[in-house]
Amino acid sequence: MRLPTFTATALFAASVAAIGQKSTVNFNGTGMLLGSSNAAVQIMVEQDDWPAVLRVCDDVAMDFGRVTGVNGTVSLINNGTAPSLNSSMIYNTTGRTSHQMGQASYGSKGGVMIAGTIGNSSIIDCLIQEGKIDVSAVSGTWEAYVSVMVANPIPGVAQAMVIAGSNRRGTIYGLYSVSEQIGVSPWYYFADSPPQKHDKVYATNTTAVQKSPSVKYRGFFLNDEAPALTGYIMAKFPPSPWGPGFNADFYKTVFELLLRLRANYLWPAQWNSMFDVDDARSQPLADEYGIVMGTSHTEPMMRATKEWNVFGKGAWQWNTNNQSIYPFFVEGVQRSKPYEGVLTMGMRGSGDTALGSGIETALLESVVAAQTEILDNLWGNVSVQDPNIVPQMWCLYKEVQGYYQAGMRVPDYITLLWTDDNFGNIRRLPLTNETDRVGGAGVYYHFDYVGDPRDYKWINTVQLQKTWEQMHLAYERDARTIWVVNVGDLKPLELPISHFFDIAYDMEAYDEASVPTWLESWAAREFGQSVAAQTGALMNNYSIAAGRRKFELVDPTTYSQIDYSEADRVLAEWQAMQSVAQSIYDSLPAAIQPAFFEMVYHAVTAATTYYDIMITVAKNNLYASQGRNSANALAQHALDQFAHDHQLSVQYNSLLGGKWAHMMDQTHIGYQYWQQPMRQALPGLQWVANLERDLAGDMGVSIQNSNATVPGDDMYHTLSSEVLTFTNFDPYGVSSQYIDIFNMGTKPFSWKLSANASFVSFSQASGQLSTNGSTDARVYATVDWSKCPPGSGMVLINITASEAQSTMYDQQTLYGTQYSMPQLMLPYNHTVLPSNFTNGFVESDGHITIELEHWSSKTSANASALDYKVIPGLSRTLSGVTLFPVTAASQSTSSGPMLEYDLYTFSPSVAAGVLNITIATTTSLNTIPDRPLKYAIQLDNQTPKTVQYIIDQPAGANPTGWLTAVANSAWTSTSNFTYSGPGAHKLKIWALEPGLVLNTAWVNLGGIRPSYLGPPESYRVV
Repeated sequence: MRLPTFTATALFAASVAAIGQKSTVNFNGTGMLLGSSNAAVQIMVEQDDWPAVLRVCDDVAMDFGRVTGVNGTVSLINNGTAPSLNSSMIYNTTGRTSHQMGQASYGSKGGVMIAGTIGNSSIIDCLIQEGKIDVSAVSGTWEAYVSVMVANPIPGVAQAMVIAGSNRRGTIYGLYSVSEQIGVSPWYYFADSPPQKHDKVYATNTTAVQKSPSVKYRGFFLNDEAPALTGYIMAKFPPSPWGPGFNADFYKTVFELLLRLRANYLWPAQWNSMFDVDDARSQPLADEYGIVMGTSHTEPMMRATKEWNVFGKGAWQWNTNNQSIYPFFVEGVQRSKPYEGVLTMGMRGSGDTALGSGIETALLESVVAAQTEILDNLWGNVSVQDPNIVPQMWCLYKEVQGYYQAGMRVPDYITLLWTDDNFGNIRRLPLTNETDRVGGAGVYYHFDYVGDPRDYKWINTVQLQKTWEQMHLAYERDARTIWVVNVGDLKPLELPISHFFDIAYDMEAYDEASVPTWLESWAAREFGQSVAAQTGALMNNYSIAAGRRKFELVDPTTYSQIDYSEADRVLAEWQAMQSVAQSIYDSLPAAIQPAFFEMVYHAVTAATTYYDIMITVAKNNLYASQGRNSANALAQHALDQFAHDHQLSVQYNSLLGGKWAHMMDQTHIGYQYWQQPMRQALPGLQWVANLERDLAGDMGVSIQNSNATVPGDDMYHTLSSEVLTFTNFDPYGVSSQYIDIFNMGTKPFSWKLSANASFVSFSQASGQLSTNGSTDARVYATVDWSKCPPGSGMVLINITASEAQSTMYDQQTLYGTQYSMPQLMLPYNHTVLPSNFTNGFVESDGHITIELEHWSSKTSANASALDYKVIPGLSRTLSGVTLFPVTAASQSTSSGPMLEYDLYTFSPSVAAGVLNITIATTTSLNTIPDRPLKYAIQLDNQTPKTVQYIIDQPAGANPTGWLTAVANSAWTSTSNFTYSGPGAHKLKIWALEPGLVLNTAWVNLGGIRPSYLGPPESYRVV
């Protein structure tokens, strides 16, 4: 892998519509010319419209300049009559400021756009009254807009694109939709996505009606922001009197990003900052932009945690110090009252901790009562009870959910903000009797976290398919008022942030199979249509692979070096992805490469490097235990990759002259417990004494699925036997296994393989090995089943060796002073399927593995309403299978939909006559307390067994086994059945609750060996 460099060059030119939006512009000459390389678009806006709208008109005018080379002109309309030529007005904390933009004038060669907010723009209201635009579909709704071509909208203008918003953000989203369609990504600043270049931009003669967003408040939380984001802030912005400079100059870029992503809500950074205090401009500026401000789950009444640490008096304990905390709350609400915001109600302990040692509902109820009193005094009781006037939320995070479970309630005009478990699994959602709350419900979700079982805040580990599944569940269960996601440092989570806000804006536009299509659209917007399909597929694979286990939880022991070639297969997948990323990167114009580096290349390459380090360390340890000279080369490779990891971080931090300095400072190698390592530290390596010969001689041999090595003694095979035995070969699974031949001494040697059966062949029958350990020989032994006799048997493989030089050793001492020539035993079982088995899975190696989307048949109680659907990629290996609709009632084995799998086994018996079947599901939790997730499973005609695999705990605690499940990205549960013997069998599975997502089944006939992902899918007859 080589590190890229960046130089300036011409940009790509490709048309792409805004993701999820109806296209209203084109570049092919159809419709009205809006702007070109020699004609400026003219944007007209009522001067008394919202300042936020005026500011965005300014942005769009500049966006046309980014695309065509000629800035647009913003003209203020005075009371719907005459335009103020060439003047745009933006509003800031010091008042309106007039400035010139471009050289176009009224009636210039460029086209005209008219933008305004219904009820706030006299020209829009006039067009409505004259019947020139129809806004009935959006008027009075939340953040909706209409875009339509209008003839003769005002005197002197023959035609104009008119954008009418239902409120200020409706107008803003309509305007920014044009920006995105013409080629300006929302990430043009934060990820350096270059604007697409076009000579001409045309307005299509079409009407676009954009309904209200699926979720009312859509935002993110800048959290866990050290060392990366805080380091960046300290390098780029002057400090405040109280700490790092998280000031208005930084936040204005965040506000704009949110709006361009069609979001509207922000929880600001708070580890070592105070949004309202660090810079007095920040809160007014947020409102001028149109951003709804909030504070996190642990910061009530619009006060940052640090504000109490700096200005508070006494302990943060309501029961002993409410006389100080009460006025602290009052000041926060008074300060925020003029601006649009959502108030956090309730109270938690200092520093994201519990309020007390137990569930003290009376204490928290007294807090909420006092907070309500404060709001009543400021707004009046009627206003406070209207969430459209005074939005409030109670975040049921961690132990706070326990208060709700214990019976605590808040007024129904307060939004209940349910949460995930910090690992993307929603813990609770509204019940049927909770959906009529005036304040509604929402979800606080995580793409970043600090805590058990391990921090994850380095690079993107978000599985987009899981995000869709969990948020779709929330949407269908009426948690639609607030969605806020913890995004850590913001960078480098551009991809999952984009996806989150797109589905929050219009969930109904995206179904269970939408992620690959969405990814291709995203890639087209950011990098151009020519690489969209390839990049989308790459990031789909990345999303699945990264979702298997957080990088921070992957260590040298995670993947098996021995069984199923698991570690090698996983590393090969990552290396294949990195090769694709490199190929795409190399094909891009230089000006696009920085954006690709930030959003794709770095993530894929850093992840590949990380996996290479961990798997190489594990292999080094294994090879050293086997006495291989090659262990030393692996140790050096691990050191090289460790250095490469550092170089990648430096490359990121130095990108574009250090624009994103410190954003890749997060430590990620060397975890000792849940908290981040204070310094990068490579896991333990081993070196062998390459100047000394192994006691067993120069040649060593090992085989697939075994730690053992011969000749010599070790704990993995019978002492001094010099014989290793392969796992069983059979035609429906294992036809080839490898033999490793390696040097563990000080002399080169020649080797030769021979088998006593003609149906066994070798990929290489002889060779030579030097002493430098750079090349072990991996030889594959293969059975040719067309030549193999029926039934079972054993093949003997001899491995002979001779020294290249015999001056020191003769043939008798080649294997040391007490060992002899190694031998391998190859057991085979030439099984044959009956001709009438035409669909299903076949046993091999003592097991059957089933990816559960590959059912033989399925039944449905009502095919038009309730059915199993596949969510591609929602798994550690392939996909998820779940019931739709997710609002369905509980099911039973007698009437519920069923999945059926045909199996064929050859094993004559199993231990104690008991066959174990393990099911892997996603890590979804019980979101309905009295309807825990469960499934039923049946083998043949035995009684179905109901399995409830998640056991909830009281007081808001996570369920039993949660730490292991979220670390492994799967719940697993095992059922036992009587084994009736070889032949055809039927496995039946019922999902008894919607929300349960089935992944994989393993039928263990005694052959399953330890691994992280389990044995790969078995041979399947179709």
